[in-house]
Amino acid sequence: MRKFLVVLDDSRECLNAMRFAAMRAAKTGGGVCILSVIPPDEFNHWMGVAEIMRAEARERIHAHFEVFAKWMRDKQGVDPELVIREGEPVPEIMAQITDDPDIGILVLGAGTDNKGPGPLVTQLTRQSGSLPIPITIVPGDMSKERLEAVT
Repeated sequence: MRKFLVVLDDSRECLNAMRFAAMRAAKTGGGVCILSVIPPDEFNHWMGVAEIMRAEARERIHAHFEVFAKWMRDKQGVDPELVIREGEPVPEIMAQITDDPDIGILVLGAGTDNKGPGPLVTQLTRQSGSLPIPITIVPGDMSKERLEAVT
């Protein structure tokens, strides 16, 4: 089964990427893999404090995932999987693509402010010629109705 890989982070545009991935998966008989990457700089503390922070980060990720997963199951009939990795986002995204041969498309949300599309979109589009899968970039301000129409 082909999976859509979507990155769960704290950005607003993440929501549209999640919606797009779920809608496409539902319409094509695919799956959704939600990847959340915990950056290493969150744990530059003493060992005990770092472990507590790591556990809190994982709890926060699971809580966000459950909101998206419930919507995907209830509205789209898609049961997503969650993968949590630790490290720098782009290398961890690439590692997930390499580790899971069922991933067929990377779905990213583009930021809407004047700072540009966001660091993940910028970095990954620079590498797009050498990626083993296509990237779909979803505008962060696209309406639900428009998303439904294009999926």
